[in-house]
Order: sequence, then C-alpha cells, then structure tokens
Amino acid sequence: MKQEKSELQQLYEQSLKEFHDGQIVKGKIVKIGPKEVLVDIGYKSEGIIPLEEFHLSQELEEGREVDVFIESIEDEEGRLILSREKARRLSGWDKISSSFKENDLIDGFIKRKVKGGFIIDAMGIDGFLPASLSAFKGLSDKEIIGKLFKFKIVKIHTLRKSLIVSRKDALQVEKEIAKEKLWQDLKIGEIYSGTVKNITDFGAFIDLGGVDGLLHITDMSWSRISHPSEIVAVGDKIEVMILAKDEASKKVSLGLKQRTPDPWSDLESRFPVGTKVKGKIVNILPYGIFVEIEKGIEGLVHISEISWSRRNIVPQEMFSIGETVEVQVLNIDRENRRISLSIRQLEANPWEDVEKKLSIGMKVEGKISGFTDYGAFVDLGNNLEGMIHVSDMSWKSRVTNPQEILKKGQKIEAVILAIDSKNRKITLGLKQLEQNPWPEIARRMPVGTVIDSAEVVSKSNYGVFVKIDNELEGLIFPNEIEKSLLEKIKPHDKIKVKIIKIDQEQGKIGLTANI
Repeated sequence: MKQEKSELQQLYEQSLKEFHDGQIVKGKIVKIGPKEVLVDIGYKSEGIIPLEEFHLSQELEEGREVDVFIESIEDEEGRLILSREKARRLSGWDKISSSFKENDLIDGFIKRKVKGGFIIDAMGIDGFLPASLSAFKGLSDKEIIGKLFKFKIVKIHTLRKSLIVSRKDALQVEKEIAKEKLWQDLKIGEIYSGTVKNITDFGAFIDLGGVDGLLHITDMSWSRISHPSEIVAVGDKIEVMILAKDEASKKVSLGLKQRTPDPWSDLESRFPVGTKVKGKIVNILPYGIFVEIEKGIEGLVHISEISWSRRNIVPQEMFSIGETVEVQVLNIDRENRRISLSIRQLEANPWEDVEKKLSIGMKVEGKISGFTDYGAFVDLGNNLEGMIHVSDMSWKSRVTNPQEILKKGQKIEAVILAIDSKNRKITLGLKQLEQNPWPEIARRMPVGTVIDSAEVVSKSNYGVFVKIDNELEGLIFPNEIEKSLLEKIKPHDKIKVKIIKIDQEQGKIGLTANI
C-alpha cells in the first residue's frame, strides 16, 4: 500500500511543471476577489496577485490567460506568490527594445498624474507624458486616469528602461493614418456624408471625416445660383458624390446636384419647341430676363423677344424678380444647357400686315412711351410703335431735347411719314400736322432782309444762333461775324444781322453780322 502511494506521489509530482522563483509563466485567472486575484499556473496550488496590479480592466476576466512572474514558490505561509506587474514590465521591455523605436506609436494607459505631466504604463514600462504633449486640455482626471490611449515614442531611455511619449503627436499621426485610409477608401461615383467647413465665392469645402473636398458652385445645383450660401451653410451635414480624385495633389472634387437626375436629359420631350409655359423670373439683366420654367431649368428671354414694337427696352423697368410670366420655348441647346424663350411670340406679329392697316400720310393717335437724344417713341397700340425725330417736331424751332416739348405718357396726334415693316419701323411727324410755313417765311423775309435787334440764343463751334422773331431762329456762320464781337456776345444780347441764305427744305436761315 505504501508502495502504491509512493508511486502515485511520484506520478503527481512528475505531472507538475518545473517552476522556480523569478520565472515568467502563463496563468489562468480562476477567481477575482475584492483585493486579490487567484491565478492557476499549473502548480499544486493557485497563486495570488494583488488586484491593483491589473491596470487594464479588460484583463480582469475569469478564464483569461495572462503572463505572470513567480515571486515565490512558497512564502512563509506556504502560498504561491505571483506578480502581474513584474511580468508585464520584464516582457514589456523586451518587446519594446526589440520591436519599437523612437517615433513609433505604442498603446498605454494613464497611471497617475504627476507634476508637469502624467505617468503612463506601456506594456508594463513606465513612461512620462509631459503636460505640453498630452492634448488633454478640457478633460477631467476621471476621463484620463486608467484610460487606454495611443502615444508616440519621443525618447527611449535604455538605462532607465523608461519612455518619454507624446499624445499630441500620436493624435496627428492617427489623423494622417485615418486620412490616408479614408483617401484610399473614397470611390468615384459613391455617396459620402460630410460637413460644410468653409464657404467661398466659388464653392464650399466639405470635411469628409479627415479629407477635405471642394464642392464647386457649378456642382451644387442644376439651376443657376449666384453664391454657394444659397445652397449650404457652414456646419451643414450634407451627402455628396465623389466626382474626381487627384492622387498627386490629394484633391477631391465633389458634387451635390449629381445625387439627383439631370433635368436636362429629357428636356426636349417635356418642353418641345413651341410649348407655352408659365415660369418665375429669377434674374434680370440689361440684355434680358431669366425665367425658371421648372426646378433647375432656366431660360433666357432676350430683350429682342420681349416686345414686337418697343425699342430701347430696360428689363428692370418692366419686370421684377419673383414675377410669374408666360413664355414660349423657341430653342433648346442641351449641350450648352441653354433655352431660348419668348414673350412676344405669344401674340401675333403685328408687322406682318401693318401696311394694310396704316399708310403714309395717315393721321394716328398714340401715347409717348420713351425718349432718345434724337427723338421720342410713340405707342400706337396693337404692339406697334413709331418714332418722331427731333427734326420733325417743329417747323420753326430748333429742338435739341425732345422732353422740352413732350412728356412720357402724353397723348398726341401725329402723321405717318414712312413705314418699314421689314425693319419694324414707323416714322412719324408732329410738325406735319400743320402747313409748312417756310414758303411764307421766305416771302416775308427774303435774302437781304436786315433785323436790327436779333436776340442771341447760344454759341457753338459752328456759329451763333439768334432769334429773329418769336419762333424763328437763324445761324450766324463763324466767318460772318467779327472775332471781337463773337468773343464778347452772350445769350440774350441783341445784335444786328442780315439774312444771306434761306433753305426752305431744311427749314434753316443763314445770317451775317458783318453789315
């Protein structure tokens, strides 16, 4: 019996591994107490490790394997004493010295706060994190102590077996790594979420999570916009499409409008030429108005397509932004994304049969609709407009400003002098309503007539205009007046003149002061 017991004892002792003080072995956590942790290393009894040596919470899990250092096979009480801290420190330094170098990233947790920074634990090795390199501004100790972070190794002290690390530089490296990974993951044609970071006149910069992309103003909307702020604002969360990636410059082109179908793709089928449609005026320029006929689709009504008759049109005076107008589609240029629209085509062309309705010599009534330096425009109704030249406003007076004798909106009667339907022009005369007085003037004031007290009206480079009766003016040519007199006279002065020429056709009288 004793022999059998001795054999069993020998077999049991042989099954036990060879253990000795100072050895690092694998052990399994079997129980976690309030102050101690029991670890089975395959010895005849379980080892004890103080709870505070397990700095990483994820290690405290029953059944988990960990490296431990044998402090003593048997202490005074016959217990197996182990150390997790020493195992980590000894194996950690071997790993650090063999696998890491300065500027590498390493994982570690904050052990405690000290003067000037923090003490970290990286693989069991203590490291110093200077406060200036911590990047923990604004965080409480509770958010820092005992938490795991990545650090950049600034300095390895071989003799001291310690480190100096930087969380600030690690964040920058992490950011660059994440940025490079994101850059590689970005695929052209895919949709990504981003945040509007900055807005310029030509577009907006979007943060895609570490990589910035440009959303150009032309890729924001299918419709025309004046400024990116009409579509996005700083801080907006938007989804954009990757349009292009430039590997060399690391630039990304983004699109917002590309997330929706191009409204121009089937425009001809939806708005065939000749279609009449109502739209909203979205812009007014000197050369015409832009009308939005559908969301994202704008066309131009050129000033030549606003009215059959009106000339010198000022669109700002006729229309306002937001106003609804009816237009007709004239042409669609899908390649250049242009639509030509017309307002006047909604009405019949009044010039096609104008000569059947009007004739030269006919008296017509109208309303003054506008002015130029050389005449006045008259609205004759039925989309027809005529013009009275300054030379056809008075038989006797020299008209230099038509607004001196006519006012906008004034109703007048005039005589048709000419009709040009091809060029859409009707020439009118105001003075032709009265009989031509020049035959009578020529008879009453023949060449050689002397006017003793003619009133000076004005002086110019080509002579002096004087009034020779209540409504009649004549011109003294420069060579028909002495230089000393020319320099001296002024408006309202009275001088003596003689008629030397009468042009009845042009309605002009030539004078001389050299009598």
